[in-house]
Amino acid sequence: MKIVTHEIDGAVGIVTLAKPPHNMIDDPMIEDLMEAYRQVMAANCRAILLRSSMRHFCAGAELKSFGTTTVIQSSQKRLDEFWRALEDVPIPTVAALNGGVLGGGLELALTCDIIVAADTAFLGQVEVTVGLLPLLGGTQRIAERAGSGRAKEIAMLGRRHTPEAFERWGIINLVVPEADLATASMTWARQLAAGPTAVIKGVKMQANLAARGGVKTADAKQAEINDMIWESKDRQRGFDAFFSTGPASAVFEGD
Repeated sequence: MKIVTHEIDGAVGIVTLAKPPHNMIDDPMIEDLMEAYRQVMAANCRAILLRSSMRHFCAGAELKSFGTTTVIQSSQKRLDEFWRALEDVPIPTVAALNGGVLGGGLELALTCDIIVAADTAFLGQVEVTVGLLPLLGGTQRIAERAGSGRAKEIAMLGRRHTPEAFERWGIINLVVPEADLATASMTWARQLAAGPTAVIKGVKMQANLAARGGVKTADAKQAEINDMIWESKDRQRGFDAFFSTGPASAVFEGD
């Protein structure tokens, strides 16, 4: 039984965490997740929706795997590979959060560009309660979104939080009724998939560069990213549509 599955819905690659009972993270799950991303990219998907088929999105690390082989205890090279595969995938990603989104589960969600949560979800960096550091980059990614003070509070106290609080702090994008989660998250994914692929890729590159190295780092790549967009088919189609019948008719199909 695969613990991460994927399927294609139009231009959206749907990647589903499916490890009973609560999607606890270990090496096989991480490897399956990265492979699922590679597979939907190979199928020319233009957006990825990351979701769960279990009661919880992901309740954290599989502690029984500690002391054996886990990505959490591995080298910086392995961690860089993880972030490159999930966070730097060159198409937009949407996370749909349900149930518990704790520890490593929250860190998985934070690799996504857009995060939509059910109003019944509960979120937190709870590693401190078992004597661990958030090991997949959660603290720094919360600091990026909500500031260092809030990141310290969340990681040091290890409390569970409502999705409304995380939305208010700018950590997630949207909270919806639980019954609407699947529709709302897929709507975001489809809208992103229908957009100008090269432009969205450029925006993602700029935002990630700024998050990691500041505005100056992103500025240093601005001309290069501009050139990438200028040479794309999306840019030409957008210009042609705008000047022929107006912006409302512009349709992007990707390079």
